[in-house]
Formats: sequence, C-alpha cells, structure tokens
Amino acid sequence: MSDGIDDEKRALRAELRERRQQLSDQVRTTAEEGVHRQLDALVARTGARSLSCFLSTPTEPGTRSFVNAAVERGIRVLLPVTRTDGLLDWAVATPDGDVTDGLFGLPEPVGELLGPIAVNDVDLLVIPAAAVDHRGMRLGWGRGYFDKTLGSMERCPPVYAVIYDSELIDEVPRDVHDQPVSGVVTPTQTIVLSPERH
Repeated sequence: MSDGIDDEKRALRAELRERRQQLSDQVRTTAEEGVHRQLDALVARTGARSLSCFLSTPTEPGTRSFVNAAVERGIRVLLPVTRTDGLLDWAVATPDGDVTDGLFGLPEPVGELLGPIAVNDVDLLVIPAAAVDHRGMRLGWGRGYFDKTLGSMERCPPVYAVIYDSELIDEVPRDVHDQPVSGVVTPTQTIVLSPERH
C-alpha cells in the first residue's frame, strides 16, 4: 500500500470515528430505526432468504434490531467472527443469541463456527464501513477482513455497506485490494451505486 493512500485513509478514518463518537443517543436510536426499515425493504426487494450482516458497535448505525427481526421471520443470517489469519468465520444468528467481544473488541456471536466459505451461500451481504464514495468504493476500518472476503468469493451477491448519511462522500482513497460495494444503506435511504459486481 502506498504511504500517501495509507495516510489519507488513516486521517479520514480518524475524522469519521470522531464524528460518530459525538452523535447523541437520540440520533443513534433514530438511525437504528431507519436502518432497520431500509434493510427490511432491501431484503424484500432482493428476495433474500439468507444474508450476512454484522452486529453493530455502539457508534455504528444500528443493525441489531434488524438482525433479530430477520431471524424471527425465518431468514438465515450469518454473522462474522474474526480470525487471527485475517479471514472471517461465520455463525448463524439465533433469536437473542449470546454475544461476546471478538479479537478487536467487536461484538461477535457465540455459537458454532462455520468456515470462511459459508458466506458463499448468501443472497445478500450487509457489511460495515467508515465511508463509501459515489463510485461504490468503500473505506473500511483498516483490517481488511471484508475486502479479503469479497475478493475471494466465486459469485458475489449484492453487497451493501451500512453508513450514516453524511458518510456517502465524493471520493474514498483507493488501493488495489479495495473492493467496491453494490450500494449503501443509510438511516434515510438505500442507494444502488455499482449494480454489477464480478
């Protein structure tokens, strides 16, 4: 990775992290309700019967109410579990399943682990991001887990990143291994950015 791009990414992540930490509880609650509605509509539109999602941290746009409701409706939801080798294992979400802190302090499910290839069977991927630009380039938090996952999938279904409205920006610094997303889900809208993924 070139130092210039690395520095740009680091600075942008720091700014975005700071902005997220300053959000009020009310803004966060409203954001989770909005994300839940948008993801429900996306699942209905795509006809997804299985999907991957993530358990949001307190500063991320909330996904937990969506995950619980999707599981209750009979949708198979895979949740990521970080590994030391940079890959993701997956666990099937269960109603009000136990959650623990993973490798980086991120919330992860407790349960039987499926290997990294389990995600190849989903109809839709819902992933975290720090920001996404209008071309669909995603800025993650710097560990590369989702870029590796997306880059290794044989047939990648639609991939939507969950962000706040202000995190859809003009341009994300891009490196060769960075993977684009199909679109974004924010508390107020779902936008298709790059409909074809290969």
